[in-house]
Amino acid sequence: MTRSHETETVREAVFGLLRAEGMTTVFGNPGSLELPMLRDFPDDFRYVLGLQESVVVAMADGYAQATHRPVLVNLHSAAGVGHAMGALFTARRNRTPLVVVAGQQARSLLEGHPYLLSEDATVLPRPYVKLSREPARAEDVPAAIARARHLATAPPAGPVLVSVPSDDWDRPAAPVALRRASTTVAADPALLARAGEALARAASPVLIAGSGVDREGAVADLVALAEAHRAPVWAEPMSHRCAFPELHPLFAGFLPPVREDIVRTLTGHDLVLSVGAPVFTYHVPGSGPHLPPGADLFLLTDDPEQASWCPSGTAVITSLAPALRMLGAHPPKGPRTPPPARRRPGPPTPSANGITQAHLVHALAGERPAGCVLVEEAPGTRPVMCEHLPNLGPETFYTTASGALGHGVPAAVGIALGRPGTRVVAVVGDGSAMYAIQALWSAARLRLPVTVIVVNNGRYATVDAFAERFGMAKPVGTALDGLDFAALATAQGCAGGRVDDPAALVPALRTALTASGPYVLEVVVDG
Repeated sequence: MTRSHETETVREAVFGLLRAEGMTTVFGNPGSLELPMLRDFPDDFRYVLGLQESVVVAMADGYAQATHRPVLVNLHSAAGVGHAMGALFTARRNRTPLVVVAGQQARSLLEGHPYLLSEDATVLPRPYVKLSREPARAEDVPAAIARARHLATAPPAGPVLVSVPSDDWDRPAAPVALRRASTTVAADPALLARAGEALARAASPVLIAGSGVDREGAVADLVALAEAHRAPVWAEPMSHRCAFPELHPLFAGFLPPVREDIVRTLTGHDLVLSVGAPVFTYHVPGSGPHLPPGADLFLLTDDPEQASWCPSGTAVITSLAPALRMLGAHPPKGPRTPPPARRRPGPPTPSANGITQAHLVHALAGERPAGCVLVEEAPGTRPVMCEHLPNLGPETFYTTASGALGHGVPAAVGIALGRPGTRVVAVVGDGSAMYAIQALWSAARLRLPVTVIVVNNGRYATVDAFAERFGMAKPVGTALDGLDFAALATAQGCAGGRVDDPAALVPALRTALTASGPYVLEVVVDG
């Protein structure tokens, strides 16, 4: 086939587009249907291999969050997308801009029932992508990927999938011109002015810091607003980012994911301003009002869906940083008394039975390197971390917004790749670690400064705790034994160690936190 000087192959057009967009790092796990995409892979691109598709997506999720850039993900047809669904669910909840290109069987075979066919390829990933498309013609593929890149970054950001038949990549296509679009959402000025006046008149306002504040780079703006109004700041329930410095004197703590407890916590405040968080994220059933009597509610969010389920008050759809600065133009109309400082626990009492989770977390707080990033996927340990391991500011903490396991270890790999030279410390449970342990292989090949601390209590402790809530004395399927995480690390090319003696904990942490490459420390804890 002869091509004119005005056309190129679909593959050339797509890689030209990606190069112009700065999307030259590709995360993937290729299969036979994706090989035509990767033929003559450009020298100025980097392909980051993950050993399972959920690992691939979670690594890309961490990398995109760390770099503030959309990322291309390469998945294999139906099976690969199926394996990745849990990670796509998390990326959607994390509001992470991913462009997923999934392989499809050749167009010449689609009318039959060929091997590796992705039936209803656009339906499979829904509802956990913002849009999924399979272009009607091969020449439409570059434009579809350009559209996916813009939609992935448009507020609220999230993954978008394009299914591409394998024989499309060598077909002719016209180059795609670069497109520019704003990702800033302008607020209704009247609504925002109403929020500002209500905040200025309030006798006792309280602020809720949502993960969107950190995601949009608005932490300093929220701090300035809180200081101007001497208002306490609570972290949203199940917060997955550090949206307010946790050692700041106005930081009040973490809202529980329980309706009645939130009402009790916020009682006494006459205005609630939630910034970058839904109102509210609950984990268990509840009843009664969502807010204490007499409290007026304002929500700032870039997500129309979050605005739609706001139970009362006024929801303002807006980008957060400019909105917070506009609210700063409404100072308080009367004197405000600063809230009492949050009471912090002292050092945990040593246990005669071994290392406790509190002992581990307190020791980690004392030994973590300056400037490190913390990634968490240890549901049973998170409450202790909230007490003993404060996050210090923007982009210092990441976890899964969906609650789905398998995100922590690969996300830590992606964050370390996106933040060269930064020590990334992942605290994961023993059960959580096994969902995506293959990510250690990628960390080893990339020689990344990732420390994985596996909290080994020999069980799914969070499930056991919920069993008690449901009145179950002996839940089945929650005991874990026979796992050797140091050996699993070594088998994949990482250094590893194990500690169960309280006296040896700090030296073990120092070794793990100063290793030149990835290191896995298994900490056996009591309870």
